[in-house]
Amino acid sequence: MEDQTTTHSLDETIALGRRFAARLGVGDCVALDGPLGAGKTQFARGVALGLGLDDGRMVRSPTFVLMQEYPARVPIYHLDAYRLGDPQAELIDLGFEEMLADGVVLLEWAERAPSLLPEGTWHVTIEITGPTDRRFTIRRGGPESPAPPRG
Repeated sequence: MEDQTTTHSLDETIALGRRFAARLGVGDCVALDGPLGAGKTQFARGVALGLGLDDGRMVRSPTFVLMQEYPARVPIYHLDAYRLGDPQAELIDLGFEEMLADGVVLLEWAERAPSLLPEGTWHVTIEITGPTDRRFTIRRGGPESPAPPRG
């Protein structure tokens, strides 16, 4: 099953993330893919707020720190594979499997580590369709069904 939704503002992207969070629980992995500036971190902010994070300002891109942890009803681990030389090995070294066992993992630039994604990963692909418009394609699948290609 695949859902497509278009947002027209930052607030709508965050609201979509909040609604999506209702589907998540301990052990869920969300693969976030899209070009720079697509809204991966803003969607992650919405997910974190939807999972009970009190202050959305805590959610920042993990590009330079590799991992952010947010205290919510379910622990949230926000990772970024963009700058990793060997994403799969480095994410394992960071404790990827332990994070999944403990909470929800949000992985930006997940297409860089497709073999690491567990069965049942949520794939969120974001396309920039206008200055503030974004098309989100959301589907659930395992390693045998990779995220749809970006255009």
